[in-house]
Amino acid sequence: MRRIELDDYAGYDPYDALNSRFLRRMTERSKWSRIAAIQALRRCPINLRPVLGIARGHNPKGIGLCLWGYAKLCALEGPPQHLDRIDRLLDLLEKLRCAGYSGHCWGYNFDWQSRTFLRPKGTPTIVNTAFIGHALLDCYEMTGRHRALELALPIKEFILNDLHRIRCGETFCFSYTPVDTEAVHNANLLGASILARLARYGSDGGLAEAASMSLAYSMRRQQADGSWFYAETAIQRWIDSFHTGFNLQAIRYIMQAGLAEEWRPAYCKGVAYYANQFFLHDGTPKYYHDRVYPIDIHSPAQAISFFSQEGEEYAALTDRIANWMLDHMYGGRGAFYFRRGRFAVNRIPYMRWSQAWAFHALAEYVYWRSERSPHGGDGTTCRTTCPGRADKLFSVAGTRRGVRHGRDQERRKNLLCGH
Repeated sequence: MRRIELDDYAGYDPYDALNSRFLRRMTERSKWSRIAAIQALRRCPINLRPVLGIARGHNPKGIGLCLWGYAKLCALEGPPQHLDRIDRLLDLLEKLRCAGYSGHCWGYNFDWQSRTFLRPKGTPTIVNTAFIGHALLDCYEMTGRHRALELALPIKEFILNDLHRIRCGETFCFSYTPVDTEAVHNANLLGASILARLARYGSDGGLAEAASMSLAYSMRRQQADGSWFYAETAIQRWIDSFHTGFNLQAIRYIMQAGLAEEWRPAYCKGVAYYANQFFLHDGTPKYYHDRVYPIDIHSPAQAISFFSQEGEEYAALTDRIANWMLDHMYGGRGAFYFRRGRFAVNRIPYMRWSQAWAFHALAEYVYWRSERSPHGGDGTTCRTTCPGRADKLFSVAGTRRGVRHGRDQERRKNLLCGH
């Protein structure tokens, strides 16, 4: 956390190659040259960005993930803690909003070329906007900052009015951005999930109906084993760990809003698939359903965030994954690695992709293991029989809780002691 704060939440990104003026000029006429430049820099284990003239930047999604983490820590430690940081992050999110759309929305601070579309810098995405929206709502609910709610409420206008809808019967899939028509399941479900939460605030305005229809589109495309392809196009039919986690997290939000009870058995099948298919016995997170490498920091971070809220049934698995992430993806001094391959490690601590996600994951873990969470009671003691190991986690996450002894000693079991 301290490292993130010292950098004022700014940093490099795996996909920011086109922020280099030199690389933009070299690739301006060819989609494939842009893809090659982005992928070459993303895969390079040496950070060449300073040489290429790429500056550190504020990425809206990274800012949102940090806000999410501080909201959880604020709920643990009391309102006076972290509010200055929260206000700074709200300032940044206000500044980084995309202009010219029906409602509040956020994109990336770089041009992004995929195999199907070019999304110019500042093009809003449903994924960024939904994650930021959830962070804003948690911030409001846990700190009482009305400004967070004011930033969140207009998100519904962007999703309902500015995105394309890929229709199938009475269902539809929200597009990833206003400039494409891709049917990507995690994007669609995340959009539905923020609409479901926003429906609780003020008049519904069709939010629940839109959330239910878009949810049905993706649920009807769940595979028999509980999985989803990333998307429906022939070149995007892979199954990976963290996008599976995004799907399930979104569905859980919708169920918590009371809109998806009929899909609960499918959700449970998806959770079981996620838990059984993507993690080795020691907590090693696989990237794809059928192979381990490369191990991306997103995989353990999203798993920790998701399974921390799934209760005792998945507590041991969550502990093993958290243990593994701290052992294998944390380099000390607040730096989390980007990726670990079979023979090499990319140690670049990207702000959005690595640092913010790891901070968010650890804050979720700390919060849901505390007695102030809905899983606990009134205190702030975390349950652990490994205080040295737990201290490492809490030091990384940045919380300053006190551990009580005596009657709480029995509660301090199984945290980060999975193997």
